[in-house]
Amino acid sequence: MHINISKSETGNNKGSSGQLVNYLEKENRLLYEQNPKLKPEYWFNHERQTIQPYEVRYEIDHNTDRLSKDESKFFLVNISPSENELLFLKEEFGEDGARQQLKQYANQVMDEYARNFKKDRVNGNKDILYYGKLENHRYYTHKDDEVKNGQAKRGDPKPGEQMHVQVIVSRKNITDSIRLSPLNN
Repeated sequence: MHINISKSETGNNKGSSGQLVNYLEKENRLLYEQNPKLKPEYWFNHERQTIQPYEVRYEIDHNTDRLSKDESKFFLVNISPSENELLFLKEEFGEDGARQQLKQYANQVMDEYARNFKKDRVNGNKDILYYGKLENHRYYTHKDDEVKNGQAKRGDPKPGEQMHVQVIVSRKNITDSIRLSPLNN
């Protein structure tokens, strides 16, 4: 399992989360284009499984009390199982079960994320503001060798098992009173 934390995969994390939320909705847009009747992949956290993108953007963007315009407002946690781990989950739990297991694991990761700050009033994922988004595919970008060599086009899905979770987490705790940065020593 590969887990990393970045300021933002796309856009600037010192302003609105809207650009990142919109980017992470790309699979839902593609799904809707293919068949408008198919159910979208909702956002989730430890409390709910059917969170809308506008709720994510609003909550993250309004949890920034006393942060200056030059400070990070949110971070992105990438949770990426290996292809073998995904195949095991699918064999063990089936396609939908694997998806639920990965979401549950993401909530456990965020529980540890919160506890590792070792701050009063931040004892677990219930004390932080975060939203996860399960994605089924990864896509080629202009940086990939396959695109540079003409073997794939930018935006094409990458082959193999690519399911992963992206988590947007607020810089501030759930009460908007404590600053939390995973990039500090």
